[in-house]
Amino acid sequence: MDVDGFIQIEELTKVYSSGPVEVVALRDATISIGRGRFVGVTGTSGSGKSTLMNLLGGLDTPSAGRIRVDDRSISDLSKTDLALFRRHTIGMIFQSFNLIPSYSAVENVAFPLLFADVAKKDRFRRATELLAAVGLESRGHHLPSELSGGEQQRVAVARALVNRPAILLADEPTGNLDSRTSRQIVRMLFDLKAERGLTIVMISHEEALLREFADELIRLQDGAVLSHETLRDRP
Repeated sequence: MDVDGFIQIEELTKVYSSGPVEVVALRDATISIGRGRFVGVTGTSGSGKSTLMNLLGGLDTPSAGRIRVDDRSISDLSKTDLALFRRHTIGMIFQSFNLIPSYSAVENVAFPLLFADVAKKDRFRRATELLAAVGLESRGHHLPSELSGGEQQRVAVARALVNRPAILLADEPTGNLDSRTSRQIVRMLFDLKAERGLTIVMISHEEALLREFADELIRLQDGAVLSHETLRDRP
């Protein structure tokens, strides 16, 4: 394992139980991810991709193994400390956008800062700056229903970045988008990674898209790491 890895996943296992039946969703996964890397994760349905993402994001707890971020074990954190870790370190993007329908784009982006004790003026300043960063400076006062799918996902990206996370987790962020818009969104993530020093882990069934932009590609199969390929050397 790369001892310089920013994210260290060590023999990670997740087992779900339903009565007498146990399902192993992730099995002994060991992965090292360097700071500032764009890592794509692919595999068929049921391969463990979303389970891995939920564990990385602190949305679920492992049955065995450990996750370390910047040499801090998040697997051992209390619920309170885990919530703080998610708030300050992790940004998450989902396939279904998850925008608040009655809020404008800028209000959606600013919303997470309500829980971070940021003054209203600063919340909207940061949200406006991020909408400009994702190319939506003129769409801030539009409701989600007034935006295209690609624009809604850009708002979701801006919202994920508003707490200035070190890690961006993207779970099938292009799943509801056409191929042209999908490429635009992933290109934007690629550019944001370079501009902001983000570490990005992105799940996608679109391996060709991951190969175009990712630095590394992890393939999962039946809950195990089948391969971990370097596509681009570290700068």
